[in-house]
Amino acid sequence: MAKYSVKTDKHILYQLSVQSADAEVDFIDRLYKKTYGRPATLFREDFCGTQLISCEWVKLRPKNVAYGIDLHKPTLAWGMKHNISKLSKSAAARVHQVNNNVLKVSSPKVHIIGAFNFSYFIFKEWPDLVAYFSAVRKSLAPKGMFVCDAYGGCESQQVIKEKTKIKNFTYIWEQAVYNPINDRTLCHIHFKFKNGTMMKKAFTYDWRLWTLGGIRDALLDAGFKTADVYWEDEDKKGEGTGIYRKRKTADNSPGWNAYIVALP
Repeated sequence: MAKYSVKTDKHILYQLSVQSADAEVDFIDRLYKKTYGRPATLFREDFCGTQLISCEWVKLRPKNVAYGIDLHKPTLAWGMKHNISKLSKSAAARVHQVNNNVLKVSSPKVHIIGAFNFSYFIFKEWPDLVAYFSAVRKSLAPKGMFVCDAYGGCESQQVIKEKTKIKNFTYIWEQAVYNPINDRTLCHIHFKFKNGTMMKKAFTYDWRLWTLGGIRDALLDAGFKTADVYWEDEDKKGEGTGIYRKRKTADNSPGWNAYIVALP
């Protein structure tokens, strides 16, 4: 780890507790190969933040290129300093930052676009969600793929706090508000340290909790030909295995995560 303090850097804490960039890249890479019979090279990370996934993508193969789009310039600058600069010189040159609105970027055409960590839930109204998905479709190459994730289950509609112990700190996910009339949810991420101190509301999300059915319908309305759900397998104890398979039906467990994969 770098020389700066974990306790004072919310982006480091976020990457350690929330993101699994290597697993994300492995999933989209294998799925693209299976779908089109060849590897993808051009990847776009929407709402990219620190661009951790982009960095994993370019490390995968020497020809891989990544574009990261985000409106927040300071976070992009952090990603450049702490993630992109840690790559080899040749790999870093293949990571491009785009400080812009995802609705306004349509080039270059890429093989895969990813919107992870439920980032697109920022679009709370149906026309806005369809507009985003339409912009994504127009940005894909003919043999392209869009991958996003979603979460749900009965616990996702409750006001709760979930604590997860990570090395040297505790990650706390708080669902502070849920309105069943419009599916609006307000969530916070807090971090608690071994000495009892806390970093409260390190991140706050004002989202609409979209259902899988709604997301699929919006993708099809945006012109995608297919929109399939990939559901996580469970072991005998009911724990997630990290393996996702295409499913038509699934049990609505208290809490779940899934991928939606759409082809233009």
